Amino acid sequence: MEAIVVKEEDKNKQVYFVGGGIASLAGAAFLVRDCDFPGIGIHIIEEMNILGGSNDGAGSEEHGYVIRGGRMLNDETYENTWDLLMSIPSLDHPGKSVREEIIAFDDANPTHSNARLVNGNGEVVDVMSMGFNMADRLAMGKLIITPEEKMGKARISDWFGPHFFTTNFWYMWATTFAFQPWHSAVELKRYMIRFMHEFPRIQTLEGVTRTPYNQYDSIILPMKKYLEDHGVDFTLKCTVTDLDFKEGDGITVTCMHVVRCGAEELIAINEEDLVIITNGSMTEGSSLGSMTSAPRLKEKGSSWKLWDRIAAKRPGFGNPSSFDDHIEESKWESFTVTFSDTVFFDLMEQFSRNRAGTGALVTFKDSSWLMSVVLAYQPHFRNQPEHIRVFWGYGLYPDKEGDFVKKKMSDCTGEEIMTELLGHLHFDEHKEAIMATANCIPCMMPFITAQFMPRAARDRPKVVPDGSTNLAFIGQFCEIPDDVVFTEEYSVRAARIAVYTLLGVNKPIAPINKYQYDVRTLFTSFVTSFR
Repeated sequence: MEAIVVKEEDKNKQVYFVGGGIASLAGAAFLVRDCDFPGIGIHIIEEMNILGGSNDGAGSEEHGYVIRGGRMLNDETYENTWDLLMSIPSLDHPGKSVREEIIAFDDANPTHSNARLVNGNGEVVDVMSMGFNMADRLAMGKLIITPEEKMGKARISDWFGPHFFTTNFWYMWATTFAFQPWHSAVELKRYMIRFMHEFPRIQTLEGVTRTPYNQYDSIILPMKKYLEDHGVDFTLKCTVTDLDFKEGDGITVTCMHVVRCGAEELIAINEEDLVIITNGSMTEGSSLGSMTSAPRLKEKGSSWKLWDRIAAKRPGFGNPSSFDDHIEESKWESFTVTFSDTVFFDLMEQFSRNRAGTGALVTFKDSSWLMSVVLAYQPHFRNQPEHIRVFWGYGLYPDKEGDFVKKKMSDCTGEEIMTELLGHLHFDEHKEAIMATANCIPCMMPFITAQFMPRAARDRPKVVPDGSTNLAFIGQFCEIPDDVVFTEEYSVRAARIAVYTLLGVNKPIAPINKYQYDVRTLFTSFVTSFR
């Protein structure tokens, strides 16, 4: 590694990232790569004993594997993510970047779903038609052209009539991005504009770019190695509980309150130091069940409490209550299933007409849980033995009674969730063989769609609040005009904005592609609405 030349003004400066998710890792990488900032002055503070935040993936053959959620990448809209990953060396292919590694893998295993929706009879639905009527089309057009400031805290159900929520489009769009009818109409509008180029192929999800393994193994581990090689400090099992601010009108952090190993500590923040916070968390409070137990529904944890606490101290820090006080509307449940044979995978590949890793979400549109599953390319974990198979699924309505298991999904064990899934697939004659090696681990996530909750314009703080000298917000709960939350790109873009702004770096940030101004995209989207 080349010797680091430290700028005079950065010799004593320290940068503290609160939270160890992809936003903080990206921010640290931008500091190293674009700001010539010494890694020894960068500190990433994480409450858990592992980095990665919501980009998780762990387990073993013996205990089963778990992915709380899967993140789908997009080759045309993740502008800053791809820029960053071009600079992160691959762990498996010397001389290649993570970006090049992902694209090579995706080119070899392109996505083209042949079974996007399945009806109650276990039949694959023809989804070439979006299923719109004229009222749906008019409402969609009005949504796209109405300024956000005129929409306020409108819900999607305020904008569209009941028919819209029975269309093929809604089932596919809602389960691809995890939208609910009561979520923010503004967020749906942003998605419709940002992914307008994907609208004509939503039935195949050809625009999805997949990583060779789960995101923790494919993205987080290479980023961690890159930062370690540059001397970045990772402080794990340490919780930031509060911030103190300099008196006066501006915003300057002077002290961080932390709890480490059960003991309270203070970290003094000098005026030249920077504090960059991931405020809020989609996966905080997650709870795992097992084949014989259901997960528990938990409440707020440290990330939300920290945001609540500092938002009460200063204006301009947003309104966390819009996001963290609506668990009944922001929760859903996922499940990860581990098999020690290929029986289920063989049946699913035959049923879906997709080899594992080339399909997409298979959604059971008549499922009372609105359940979806997806089979990734195997192995999906670095330590996964050759004979092991792992897939992931989720239900958007965990409080509804199942169609085959007469219990709420949230009350079901892993065995009962598998029974419900096999019922929808009509795999009855193979049930005994499938269940013989199945290890289904359910995961309840109380805040997983909190970022979609209806909100006012200022409920999310700016990345760098007005008047701030050393504080920034990153992650899914800061405000980036025109961009879409629940994406890797949102976190990476926020981190880049935060770092460049606080350090006064005059370098370009990859702009958001404006597909709504492309005539061809507009025309193909219009035609698609009449399919």
